[in-house]
Amino acid sequence: MGEIMIISGAIICDINGERYGDVQIENGVITAIGENLSGDEIIRADGCYLIPALVDTDVRLKDSQLNRTNLEKLSGRALSGGVGTVLLASDSIPRIDNEITLEFVQQHRYSKNGATIETAVSALNDSGALSNIAIMLKKGCLAVHTSTIQDYNLINRIAQYLKMAEKTLFYKAEDKSLFESGVISDGEIASQLGLPGISPMSEVVHIASMIEIARYFGIKIVFKSVTEPRSIELIAQARKEGISVECEVAIHHLLKSDSACAGFDTDAKINPPLVSESKRLQLIDALIRGDIHSLTSLHQPNSDVHKDITFYDANVGTTSITEYLPLCYSYLIKNKIIDMSKFIGLASRTPAEHIGIKSGEITVGLSTNCIVFDPSKKTEVPHHHSLYKNEILEGKVIMAICRGEVTTF
Repeated sequence: MGEIMIISGAIICDINGERYGDVQIENGVITAIGENLSGDEIIRADGCYLIPALVDTDVRLKDSQLNRTNLEKLSGRALSGGVGTVLLASDSIPRIDNEITLEFVQQHRYSKNGATIETAVSALNDSGALSNIAIMLKKGCLAVHTSTIQDYNLINRIAQYLKMAEKTLFYKAEDKSLFESGVISDGEIASQLGLPGISPMSEVVHIASMIEIARYFGIKIVFKSVTEPRSIELIAQARKEGISVECEVAIHHLLKSDSACAGFDTDAKINPPLVSESKRLQLIDALIRGDIHSLTSLHQPNSDVHKDITFYDANVGTTSITEYLPLCYSYLIKNKIIDMSKFIGLASRTPAEHIGIKSGEITVGLSTNCIVFDPSKKTEVPHHHSLYKNEILEGKVIMAICRGEVTTF
C-alpha cells in the first residue's frame, strides 16, 4: 500500500464546474473526493484551485533544435506553467518524420518533475515527399502535423491514412510564398513601421479548401493558431454542416495586438503574426461565443542571437509556456471573459481529445494529473525575450501532481 495523500480545502474545478472538498490520492489515482478526509500526508490548499493539468498541442523547442537539453528544459518549464502534457510540433530540426527522431523524443518523454512530452508526425519529410505516416502512428505519434500543402494528390493520400488510423490532422494554414517576404500582419502598424505585410488571405483561402477535404474524406482537422475572424466563421459554418473541423487559437492573439510590434520589438514577431486590435476583439467575441475550441501557448523560444537583431531578420516565436496558466488567469479569467471551468475545456479537455487522451476532469478513478494554482500569489515574467516581459501576472502554479509525482514550485 502506498501512502495516502490528501489535498485539502481547494476549489476543485474541472469541465463540470467548481466545488469545494478534499481529494484523496493513492498510488497516483484519485480514490475519494469528500469532506474532512484523512491520510498520511495532508496538503492544505485553502483558497487555491485544484484543476486538471493543461494540455498544449502546439509547442516548439528553443531555436527548434531537437536535443536532450531542450527536451528536458521544455518538460520542466511546461509543468511550472500548469501544462501536464505537451505535444511537440513536428517541424523541429531535425524534423520528426522518421523512427529515429521519434525514438529519440520518446526516450525523453518522461523527465523527473516535468510534463509528459508526446509527438506529432510530420506529414512530409524534408524533401517534400510523404512520410511513413502509418508506421509513425503505430510507433506512438498521436497526430499528423503539416502546414499548407499545395499538392492535392499528397493531401488525398494523407487523408486516406488519417481515415484508416482515425487520427487528427493538425493543419497550419499559411501561404509560404507570402511568409517568405512578409514579417507582420498587413495593416496600419505594418505601414507605420515600413515592414512588408502578410495578407489575411494567406490563412483564409487554405482553410476554405481544407474544409472541403475534411468534408469529402470525413476526416477530422484541427486548424492551428487561427487568427482571422473570417476563418473562424468558415469553420463555424462547416461545423453546422456536420464537418469535423475545429479551431485552435494561440493566447497571444487574444491577449496582444500588432501594436506590440511598435519600436520594432522582435519579441512580438511570432508566426502567425499578431493581428490588429479590431481583429483581436473579434477573436475575443469568438471565444465567448464558443467558436474557438482549443487554446495553445504557442511556445516557441529563441536564443538571443536570433532575437537581438533587426525585426525583418529575427526568428519568429516567443517564450510563454512557463506563464501559460497565470497569463490566461490574468487576462481571460480574472477579467471575466471566460470562467475557469470553460478555460479547462479549452486548454485541457479539448486538446487532449485531439490527441486521443483524457483530461479535463477531477473524479474518482482517474490518474492524478492535477495542478494546484494559487490566485492570491503573483508570477513575474522573468524572460527578457517574452511578449510579456516585465509583466507581473495574477496567480501562481505552486504544485503539480503528474504521473504520481509531486512537484512544488
